[in-house]
Amino acid sequence: MEIFVEVARWRSFSEAGRRLGLTRAMVSKHILQLEERLQARLLHRSTREVSLTDAGLAYLAPCQATLAQALEATRTLHQVSQATAGAGLTGPLRIQAPSSFGSEWLADAVARFAALHPQLTPMLYVDDALLDPIAHGFDLTIRVGGIPDVHALAMRPLAPCRGMLCASPDYLQRYGVPRHPQELQQHRCLHFSHLTDGTLWQFVRGEQRESVRVAASFTANNGVVLQQAAQRGLGIVYNTTFLAWRALLAGTLVPVLQDWALPLNHLSALYPASRQPSAKVRALIDFLLAEYQPVPPWDRELMAAGLLAS
Repeated sequence: MEIFVEVARWRSFSEAGRRLGLTRAMVSKHILQLEERLQARLLHRSTREVSLTDAGLAYLAPCQATLAQALEATRTLHQVSQATAGAGLTGPLRIQAPSSFGSEWLADAVARFAALHPQLTPMLYVDDALLDPIAHGFDLTIRVGGIPDVHALAMRPLAPCRGMLCASPDYLQRYGVPRHPQELQQHRCLHFSHLTDGTLWQFVRGEQRESVRVAASFTANNGVVLQQAAQRGLGIVYNTTFLAWRALLAGTLVPVLQDWALPLNHLSALYPASRQPSAKVRALIDFLLAEYQPVPPWDRELMAAGLLAS
């Protein structure tokens, strides 16, 4: 049901797979199995799009309601588990995360998780370098994007990581507001140096696709630094909504080119695939899923303010 709802929401097998951490082939296989079980065709497939059949449209709302109830049941069980089995989680828990997400969101979540499990000693290491979780001995790594080695690491998607171009009102007043991605070549843009090709920005709008090679007027290896530079009017920053949300709500940054979509990434939890995750790792992952699903709180804030489409 969850896979069907995601396909229906995004009208795409590939996009549903990216959001659920599955391949397109696996998504298609599950949908076929569901249709066989129901003896009904739920989706029209074509090379360009996926759409709901009448049966699929009728099936969608009950599925959404069922998934919402299941999520609420999971949260309730998680709360009960915390109350009855919290004392069982003991010892060190080594966690690594990007510095921007780690300081803005994860530190608070880990602190609240640790308060529920007083025998636990979390060790949170924030760094934007793509460190090898196994070589550095991390129990859990939070990363934006995919898995560097699918054989060594297992992944649990935690939340969508949406990109958004932002600039200060002062910068846009001085240099103008770009109306098309290609106009970014005439603008000052800020570069995140840890990305392999961070000056190539890609956009999608319907069937249109644009790739733009921007000129970096300011470079840093930290997202917070880049955001501060953007707030000072140094240029347009390729930001994430989990970092930009406060500045956007305060008006010190404003969205740029909102009618063009940027590639969707994910915040994912990585742990060694060679062994079952420990009880404390599983408990933290469940805690974070309850925090960030189905829509993470930073995106909810922006949606409520009309700054992000649902």
